[in-house]
Amino acid sequence: MNREYYGKLIFEHSHPNRRGYKLPKCEYNDVDIEIPASLLRSSAPLLPEADELTVVRHYTNMSANNFGVDTGFYPLGSCTMKYNPKINEEIAADNSVAPLHPFQPTDTVQGALEAYHTLQSYLSEIGGMAEFTLNPYAGAHGELTGLMIIKAYHRRNGDTGRINVIVPDSAHGTNPASAAVAGFNIIEVKSRPDGTVDVEDLKPLLNDTIAAVMMTNPNTLGIFEKNIPEIARLAHEAGALMYYDGANLNPMLGVARPGDMGFDVMHINLHKTFSTPHGGGGPGAGPVGVRAGMEHLLPNPRVVKNADGAYSLICADDSMGRISGTLGNFTVILRALAYILSLGRSGLAIAGKLATLNANYIKECLRDLYLLPIDTVCKHEFVFDGLADKSTGVTTLNVAKRLLDYGFHAPTIYFPLLFHESLMIEPTETESKETIDRFIEVMRGIAIEAKENPDIVKQAPHNTPVRHPDDTKAALNPIVTYQELIENA
Repeated sequence: MNREYYGKLIFEHSHPNRRGYKLPKCEYNDVDIEIPASLLRSSAPLLPEADELTVVRHYTNMSANNFGVDTGFYPLGSCTMKYNPKINEEIAADNSVAPLHPFQPTDTVQGALEAYHTLQSYLSEIGGMAEFTLNPYAGAHGELTGLMIIKAYHRRNGDTGRINVIVPDSAHGTNPASAAVAGFNIIEVKSRPDGTVDVEDLKPLLNDTIAAVMMTNPNTLGIFEKNIPEIARLAHEAGALMYYDGANLNPMLGVARPGDMGFDVMHINLHKTFSTPHGGGGPGAGPVGVRAGMEHLLPNPRVVKNADGAYSLICADDSMGRISGTLGNFTVILRALAYILSLGRSGLAIAGKLATLNANYIKECLRDLYLLPIDTVCKHEFVFDGLADKSTGVTTLNVAKRLLDYGFHAPTIYFPLLFHESLMIEPTETESKETIDRFIEVMRGIAIEAKENPDIVKQAPHNTPVRHPDDTKAALNPIVTYQELIENA
């Protein structure tokens, strides 16, 4: 392993007795505290010893290897990696809101509760729902919350036999996972050749054991599900509810509302649609909305506006319960509110349309060199089934790695599972035409390379700090500590 090329670890900058900080002398040496022997180390831990300047330079250089929306184009399908406006960050970090404590008396945080209530009202209007809760901490957490609301709804109605949830074969992986965690069994419904749910396959699945039908619209292939009204009618006639996975809400902004389509419960990924930070394990937010008549089932506590204009917290006895200790991640909620207020009603509608325009533009510019399994107008994203010419054996993985050499993050690959060589591209509305044109140019160039010089694509990437690791070995035998690295050297 070439350490100079790959970059040294902080341990390799270590020198004995080199310090960047010195703790003050302990004032409590006379305190008699006996630590149990079972908790004491037999030897000192292996820690790096480095001065402050070395540490700062090391991690600054390391951070330059990170790829994010602020550094380059991130066409990750299904994830909507849009730019996070910096005004949102300034508002969230403002000293008037950042120090607030979640358990302060409500009369001391009226402004914060007003912001919370305002956002839940805006989301209700955008989604066509009666009321939203902002309590869930992430999109998947919101999805679980929505399913728990559905379970509570059926139980309150004495309909305890509804133990199954129908999920399309093109669904996001969180759909069946969340349903299983909520205690439901999963039944899969097939897709038609055009990528939409097969209504005829759905009909015999609907009976008095079905609690809900979970759908995304546009679906994971970027196709608008035109049969939603019929599907909703069939589900409701069977006594089931309709659940909307809001992962793909972005292109629908100002154009169509899930509530108007017939959905009863939905969640929204604030990081996908309303520009809050994405990834890194959180913090996040996954608001959940319900149709009229189900508001009382939303998790406790709820923020309500009183007749006198003040805001208060209420807890309903027939709520589905609590899903978080507080009112969610407040500063993430503020970021989304800032984004919505900045764009306004007309701006949000333009954002959704631009996302759709950008996706279709890329699709049409690449369809002659990449295999397009479903030839139709897409919404915010679309899926190629790898290269159109597969004669040289260049795979979707090879194409994705070659993109890294040109400074682009790879799109989502090998998902959805409907196609063997899926290459899922989502540009979002925030990318300029110049950036998109450059991406198209590079994608076309890679397709030509794959035919004329396939080895250069198969051996990619060539210009990254880590070039071509053994993915299988890295997954099966990960080296996660410096000691393991020494032992495996």
